[in-house]
Amino acid sequence: MTAPREPRCPRGRASLPAPWDPLDPRVEDALREAAIGELHLTVNSSNYVYVAELAHAVLGPGLGVYKPERGEQPLHDFPEGLYAREIAAADFARLLGWEIVPPTVECIGPHGVGSLQLYIEHDPRVHYFGLREGDTYDEQLVRFAVFDLLANNADRKGGHLLLDPRGRIWGIDNGLCFSAAPKLRTVIWDYAGTAIPAAWLADIARVRAALVEGDAASAALRARLDAAERAALVERCEEMLATPVLPEMYPWRCTPWPLV
Repeated sequence: MTAPREPRCPRGRASLPAPWDPLDPRVEDALREAAIGELHLTVNSSNYVYVAELAHAVLGPGLGVYKPERGEQPLHDFPEGLYAREIAAADFARLLGWEIVPPTVECIGPHGVGSLQLYIEHDPRVHYFGLREGDTYDEQLVRFAVFDLLANNADRKGGHLLLDPRGRIWGIDNGLCFSAAPKLRTVIWDYAGTAIPAAWLADIARVRAALVEGDAASAALRARLDAAERAALVERCEEMLATPVLPEMYPWRCTPWPLV
């Protein structure tokens, strides 16, 4: 699959509302409650992806990224409903306690059911291959390498990592995650051999236990995955806990195309 480029606001960006703060705890509920207004179709996308103008009684005008199920191209190796995997990736990041995936919810928009993700303000010219230069963003990029390995992300392109104005990196376009079969394809291989910090391992162990025990905290994520996908996610967590080091590049296809 040629995944969508990161959503860009259309020409006339200055006339559009400023994005909401992704760290505001009210944002997820606001996405569920917001009225969806004008849609702006993004370019260079294999699926239909829209920047949506939002209106909310408390947070005011904002921007979201709307991905309707009806706009998805069918794939031979993933079932229909990629939008649900976008939501599952946000659920997984939240369960880990890692604020790295923008708030993402299910919505019924103008083109039917889909995902609605908070739009992240960013410079679209900045991507992974620039962020990896120097060591400013190493910790954040290593965390993404860990996240993608756990989520079995089959499409981590360089342009799927957005740097916001505060220097925080957010991962978007997470629709090709959580397959029960090994499918990791990512550009983040520069940190192979890096040991995973103990605090992150504690997060992974906690999530692994939540998935196995079926507790309330993991209910949203478990509901998005089938039994085989849940079992594979637990197994990947266990493998990482047993060998807490980022692996070398695999001998089979392990990078997406295009790279950005």
